[in-house]
Amino acid sequence: MTRPPTAAQRRVIDAADPVTGRLRGTEAQLAALVKRGLAFRHPRPPHDHFLTPAGHRVRESAPQEPAEPAPAQASAAGGGFAARVGGEEEAEASGPARVREVHSAWQGLLELRRMTNPDGATDRPCGWERTHLVRAAALALEAAGHRPAGKDGDGYRVRATPQPEAVAVYVPDGETLRACAATLERAGWQAGEYTEPRTRARYLLASPRRA
Repeated sequence: MTRPPTAAQRRVIDAADPVTGRLRGTEAQLAALVKRGLAFRHPRPPHDHFLTPAGHRVRESAPQEPAEPAPAQASAAGGGFAARVGGEEEAEASGPARVREVHSAWQGLLELRRMTNPDGATDRPCGWERTHLVRAAALALEAAGHRPAGKDGDGYRVRATPQPEAVAVYVPDGETLRACAATLERAGWQAGEYTEPRTRARYLLASPRRA
């Protein structure tokens, strides 16, 4: 791509679903993004348009979208869906509506895997997850029914690490830690238990599986 997207195209890109990359816009706007390689039209009805990996890179270049949000900033810009990483200062509403929202986001992520993994595999993470490690791991945990930590500290906490393509998952007890490890492994991650040298706290180190 030699030219940056126009302001109108940029607005469409920025408004894309933060998980699936589904786009909303006029036919002319969507066709222009397809022509520039920033979007593609799904071959199956209802023939929605989605960001390509290049389109996702453009979206992530927005100043208001940090590559990995801090826990207090876990909600996506513009009020879009965001998985709970644990320890948010203001917990979002829970209940049936949240369960449906998380389920929809997880199904959307599986579809994104199918569309963007070279072999169409849905059993391992895709490129979006590798650039949003904390959000992706948290979504896998929340979608499986694990509870994120609240102000009382009970529940899981997913945190970035200095290691490339790895997140740390903290929970209060060993049984829950092992359950989180099993969930992540089913979701296509590799997870191992480690102990922090100073605090002796047990945690998971998880990274997306490549094959």
